[in-house]
Amino acid sequence: MSVTYTYQDPTRGPTEYRDRRRWLWLGSVANPLIPFVGLWLHHATGQELWLLTPLVIAYGVGPLLDWLLGEDENNPPEAVVPQLEADLYYRVLTWITVPLHFVTLIGCAWWAGTQPLSWWAFLVLAYIAGMTAGLGINTGHELGHKHSAFEQWLAKIVLAVPAYGHFCVEHNRGHHRDVATPQDPASSRMGESIYAFALREIPGAMRRAWVLERDRLAKAGRSAWSLDNAILQSHAIALVVQGGLLALYGWKMLPFLVVHNLVAWWQLTSANYVEHYGLLRRRLPNGRYERPQPHHSWNANHTYTNLMLFQLERHSDHHAYPSRRYQSLRHFEDLPQLPSGYQGMFPIAYVPPLWFRVMDPRLMALKQVDGDLDRVNVDPRKREALYRRYGQEGKLRPAAGAAGAAPR
Repeated sequence: MSVTYTYQDPTRGPTEYRDRRRWLWLGSVANPLIPFVGLWLHHATGQELWLLTPLVIAYGVGPLLDWLLGEDENNPPEAVVPQLEADLYYRVLTWITVPLHFVTLIGCAWWAGTQPLSWWAFLVLAYIAGMTAGLGINTGHELGHKHSAFEQWLAKIVLAVPAYGHFCVEHNRGHHRDVATPQDPASSRMGESIYAFALREIPGAMRRAWVLERDRLAKAGRSAWSLDNAILQSHAIALVVQGGLLALYGWKMLPFLVVHNLVAWWQLTSANYVEHYGLLRRRLPNGRYERPQPHHSWNANHTYTNLMLFQLERHSDHHAYPSRRYQSLRHFEDLPQLPSGYQGMFPIAYVPPLWFRVMDPRLMALKQVDGDLDRVNVDPRKREALYRRYGQEGKLRPAAGAAGAAPR
């Protein structure tokens, strides 16, 4: 059943909009269940290679479908956005996705704990489960930006699956404040490989989250170790769930859960890496950075992966307007655009020379950069080499924001 949203303008007449992707958003709900395809094929054939099916779907079928289906630049008219965002259907999709992440973790752990798998198949299954748990961070991302207490709690609950309970604190109050600046551990820099970025981003995000939550509680006269700590609340759920799996299936679950959690974190790191690579906000005369704008994030309108990720790839509008719901996120002209969806970009990022070859020229050609490295968030370790490569040695000076505290 289709739904038409109508707004009656007193001077321009009626505006009508029908979301032609309304039912296709169910792809984001079904996405966490893809590992069960591999489990079923393994059960049906006895061949462990079938456990690799989710990897083939993610990094083979996904980029192919993005290429075949192309990009969707359709925007809902602003006049009907309030109706679109009030439609309960879109919210319910994110709500029912939360328990599905637990179903997949428990199902994969059960299979790993009860089947006579070879060592490599056991690790593959842990990797697949972790890759899917990374989607749980995406679900938590969508929910955690909303203002209702119910959705805030759902975010804490789903972040327990990858044991990444600090994400909403760090992302909402840290990353969104510092994005596209040298101070942000979650914004990748030009010349920085994804592996160097991971070593900076993961611990940096954890530290920033703890400081932010500790300071919030201190202002309220409470201890950082109180039950009001949002990070500890989510981690307590993770401890119960993952501790329960250890109790059920024994110590073989320990390597499974370690791989699972690390891969889930790696999925978030991969997204953060491609979303802001090299982009830099302009510093104002008062020392502060300009407000985040759509052009401070790499955008992607690729149809398939956006339908599978609650439109996470329209990241430019999200950072400019964080509370907009996924179904309302917009495409803008003249934005930094990724050449593929995330499932195509991640494998490129995993090969740094290929990534630099694809993305560095694209970065330098952006309208906001116009070939000027002073307008780029450059890795300080690669600064001299990059300035030499682009013939700008004479402009070398200390990296922007290298000294002093991050501006607020």
